[in-house]
Amino acid sequence: MPREIITIQVGQCGNQIGLKFWEQALREHRNQLLYDDALSSFFRNGEMDGEIFEEYPLGSEINDLKARAIVVDMECGVINNKILNGELSDIFEARQVVSDQSGAGNNWAQGHFEYGPMYEEEIMDKVRCATEKCDSLQGFVFLHSLGGGTGSGLGTYLLKSVGNEYVNNFKFSTCVFPSPENDDVAVSPYNSMLALNCLIEYSDCVLPIENQSLFDIVKRIDDLDKYKKNPYGTSLNKKIAKDMAMADSKGGATITDSKGMGHHFERENTIVAHVINNLTSSMRFEGSLNVDMNEITMNLVPYPKLHFLVSSLSPLYQLINKKCDPRSLDQSFLDALDPNYQLVKTDPMKSLYLACGLIVRSKTIEISQVNRGVETLQDKINMIYWNKEGFKVGICKKPPINQDYSILSLCNSTGIRGVFKALLSKFQKLYKHKAYLANYEKFGAERDLFDECEENCAQLISNYAQLEMENGKEVEEESLEEMSFEPIV
Repeated sequence: MPREIITIQVGQCGNQIGLKFWEQALREHRNQLLYDDALSSFFRNGEMDGEIFEEYPLGSEINDLKARAIVVDMECGVINNKILNGELSDIFEARQVVSDQSGAGNNWAQGHFEYGPMYEEEIMDKVRCATEKCDSLQGFVFLHSLGGGTGSGLGTYLLKSVGNEYVNNFKFSTCVFPSPENDDVAVSPYNSMLALNCLIEYSDCVLPIENQSLFDIVKRIDDLDKYKKNPYGTSLNKKIAKDMAMADSKGGATITDSKGMGHHFERENTIVAHVINNLTSSMRFEGSLNVDMNEITMNLVPYPKLHFLVSSLSPLYQLINKKCDPRSLDQSFLDALDPNYQLVKTDPMKSLYLACGLIVRSKTIEISQVNRGVETLQDKINMIYWNKEGFKVGICKKPPINQDYSILSLCNSTGIRGVFKALLSKFQKLYKHKAYLANYEKFGAERDLFDECEENCAQLISNYAQLEMENGKEVEEESLEEMSFEPIV
């Protein structure tokens, strides 16, 4: 069975999220004594012999763990301060890292057309080296943002390069979309649209994360203090208070910044890392219904390019150091349909669901409890007519640190088209005036590419809308090829 996952984290955002993920993964495995199949999915084990890392076989005692990761950034700040010289520096080797000094200037074209070819050979050599250390490579997880230059431009260039060389291994992208309300990069609609075009073509599965959703979650955490002073406050604050706080005895982290953003997006990155940690938990620990990332893609992506999943996580513990009762398990299942728990905003009640996945982590949960939760969700959502039972469930017997249980929901729904419509609108406002195009053209991004991206995004939106229309008509035995629109799948 394919096992190992190689993480490729690109740009400042991708590396900050990656650091949080590795930190949480190490905490979850800290009491483990032996190096087993599950741990080898993301880590190598051995000891340094001079400049060479001598690897130990499966079943040996844990000595020195190294992350199966490739670290890339065209600025050296995060890499020098956090990766190579930070608290987690022991799990990274310098040979896993590629960096530059100048950055990509918030320009997708510079990251893609300049730094991509410039560093492709060096980075791909490191990827090959990492894959050679795998017994049975499962695939790649990309961590990056879309609004800047390195994560969007170089990140998608590497996605294409890896995809072309490793055709039979899946490519899973976790990418952060800029906030439509608080975006300080004027050209981020260009960067995001150009990157999205590559995600449509080269990713097998994409987990979009919206900055605005993260900001809103963190703001509600800060609003908890106001609710504590006024327990008869809004029902939303009451709801958030119940599930986002944890007793000191549970070891919750302390908020150090009360302004809502957090220094370097510390809390936002922690939330994303929790999602990735839960996503990979079934590969790292035992469970009665384990699922790997190939199974996630196979079960949740019925059409190859409609592969964008809406994620939600409940309960959202560990973010602040407050005392409050946890939510019930039944309520946490319902949180999967609550926009306040989604990492990308959609309207669950107005969406058509193509497939759904749940990854449940608990020592004590029974399959019957999960089945009850699934039945509750099935009664509340609109599943596409040919996949009414389309739920994939994974159960992991190792709960997150300081939590009794958690539920990660992954839904392939037409509601995601709202994100693409908002992005397309912002892109068109810039593009109709041909604003800033010269900055992209000088690196090789021709206007034909912009036209192609606009067309493909519009087609993606149309495909989701057409599925809603066809579902309303309940077309019998109609394949996607027979539909009245020209699909991009």
